[in-house]
Amino acid sequence: MRQLYSFYSDAFWIALKSILEHKLRAFLTLIGIIIGVAAVIVVAASISGLKTYVVETASKVLGSNHFMMTRMASMGRMSDEDYERRNRRNKDIKWEEYEYVRDNCKLCDKVGAQINSGTDLSYNSIEMPATRIMGVTANMADIEDKTIGEGRFMTEGESTRITYVCVVGWDVKDKFFPNESPIGKEIKVRGAPLRIIGVEAKRGSFFGESQDRHVYIPIALAGQLFNRTGGVQLHGKTIDGSKFKDSIEEARQLLRNRRQLIGSEEDTFGVVNVDEFSSTMDQITGSIAAVVLPITGIILVVGGIVVMNIMLVSVTERTFEVGLRKAIGATRKQILLQFLIESSLLCIVGGVLGLIVAMGVTQLIGLLLGITTTIEMKYIVISIAVSSVIGVLAGLYPAWKAARLDPIVALTQS
Repeated sequence: MRQLYSFYSDAFWIALKSILEHKLRAFLTLIGIIIGVAAVIVVAASISGLKTYVVETASKVLGSNHFMMTRMASMGRMSDEDYERRNRRNKDIKWEEYEYVRDNCKLCDKVGAQINSGTDLSYNSIEMPATRIMGVTANMADIEDKTIGEGRFMTEGESTRITYVCVVGWDVKDKFFPNESPIGKEIKVRGAPLRIIGVEAKRGSFFGESQDRHVYIPIALAGQLFNRTGGVQLHGKTIDGSKFKDSIEEARQLLRNRRQLIGSEEDTFGVVNVDEFSSTMDQITGSIAAVVLPITGIILVVGGIVVMNIMLVSVTERTFEVGLRKAIGATRKQILLQFLIESSLLCIVGGVLGLIVAMGVTQLIGLLLGITTTIEMKYIVISIAVSSVIGVLAGLYPAWKAARLDPIVALTQS
């Protein structure tokens, strides 16, 4: 055991000495490994960070433990046939159905309703085209975790009666009232003067679309202004996350019962929730990783070829040393292990340097893009393991060639 330890210890120090004697050559050899490892880790961390950012942003926009039921709803892409089938079969959710689910869903802490429309706004000759107008019940502020930056949200009495009040998004406030408070001012929606009672705090954008270009109005008023005879969106929320899926299922069964759907009959409505969005993002980021990571991995293969080439040069340069060691009793196995340890050490150093570079780059990306990029422990382990494997594979042929050298021929080539 002691003899075995002595051999590996000596082999390690010989390999390290050989690398340090040719620092510039070793560094140039390792550039491919460094860039390859850094590229794989940075891409993996960026994809993970992107998923976290999108899911967190969606939670802020949609609210946590929040689900929605409407005529057509899906988090994934539907085929044309599936869309046509649902379009023919599905029905609008009526106000009476919303009230039925609201009154009977025991696991739902809150059940609200919303109607979406759009129109152009104007104030003192200033125009704001294509503004989202959302008729809502008062509890939608709690369901979607809205933050009111100034003023207040509408009350239940205001939302279910024809009340001429509204709450504006940050873009609307910034457009019409950039240097003053809009509270108490009036803007016109479809010719109706609405008194502003609140301003929602800035939410930013989601997939490049502003989440602040909107106006909330009472749902009863929205039905009148936009002549809506169709359905509503039904929104539910559960504070206790452990009961979230059960609350969705209860609301779904209530609506099925109301529509007298039995047995295996398909739902005539759609259901979406934030958890499904997270699953969809897992699929999307997984697909991106499956395509991008192998491409960046090609750099590692190229780096391994460079290492193999340098190891062949090293064998040629050290022919006399190999011959001398074999002449005094070194076996083929020992010579083989010596060069494998050297190539592995070279690549491990490259992997560590690549990891350090990746840490710096991911931090820079996080600062520039405003997302959290985290290097998971599994990527650190994988980077070192892959570097070691590349070192062994790259050094295998040069080590085999060195081990087969004839000691007499090797000594005469000095």
